[in-house]
Amino acid sequence: MPIWLLNTLEVSINGLMTGVLYSLVALGFVLIFKSSGVFNYAQGVMALFAAQTLVGIQTGQVPFAHLINAITGLHVSKFGFDLPSILAILLTTAVMVLFAWLVVKVVMVRLVNQEPIILFMATIGLAYFMEGFGDLMWGAELKTLDVGLPSGGSFWIEDVTAQWAAEGERYWGMYVDKLDIWATIIAVFLVAALTIFSQYTKAGTAMRAVADDHQAALSVGISLNRIWIMVWSIAGFVALVAGIMWGAKSGVQFSLSLIALKALPVLMLGGFTSIPGAIIGGLIIGVGEKLFEFLIGVPYLGGATENWFAYVLALIFLVFRPQGLFGDKIIERV
Repeated sequence: MPIWLLNTLEVSINGLMTGVLYSLVALGFVLIFKSSGVFNYAQGVMALFAAQTLVGIQTGQVPFAHLINAITGLHVSKFGFDLPSILAILLTTAVMVLFAWLVVKVVMVRLVNQEPIILFMATIGLAYFMEGFGDLMWGAELKTLDVGLPSGGSFWIEDVTAQWAAEGERYWGMYVDKLDIWATIIAVFLVAALTIFSQYTKAGTAMRAVADDHQAALSVGISLNRIWIMVWSIAGFVALVAGIMWGAKSGVQFSLSLIALKALPVLMLGGFTSIPGAIIGGLIIGVGEKLFEFLIGVPYLGGATENWFAYVLALIFLVFRPQGLFGDKIIERV
């Protein structure tokens, strides 16, 4: 196999892996949009807050240590013990469920049947509140996240693919990060479970009913509080998974919250109401931006095309199919 073809295949595989990580963030947007009809601007910050909380719990960090020290003059920082990763993840999940309950009780119930723009503005305020609250609680410094997932290139894949090159050509094999492989496996199971939940359970049906019309859902006995708490809890768990994958890859820092911006073109392609669409949209964006950078960006444009390619692709796509590949079809009566 020619070297150029092997390189293109390697870039495509790594693009698929990156696309899965984009999809994990987009899933949180889809879940909340399906249940409340609102675009949750705070989803990226939720991933950052979940990752910060996981690191803090795992390393035994004292919450609000900076604030406590400033007020009392003490010098507390840690409890002096570390927790196993599994236990830390379970406790962080409980924190995200508590956060979901507070969001619904304090914010969402007061905005029932309001215009979507009002709900959207509420999530913007929530995002900035969580960003500041997370830094106040755990500190704003860069943190290292390690939950035991393997990382680095797979030597087995490198050895196998090195044999694919044509005879006489020097090729060292494909570099595929083991963390990306694990992210793909986890995302597949997560998407399958969420799809089954959304389409084949009573709670999933109630979730779609709430998204269509709050007042009509209330009139048939559906509890908005229960549905919203459930959905925000699931979205919080998805944010935790995304935070783990991105945090383990690039560290827990403010830029982690900005991955939500890459979820926007994913949602435009896949559709705001489709769980499988979030995955397929992520794969298209991931492969598209890597191949464009490799084949066109670096040779002809000087590189750095990954920053804008996804948005241009989404904009072009919206011209022909505004609802996305798997979004609800727009039906208008004339």
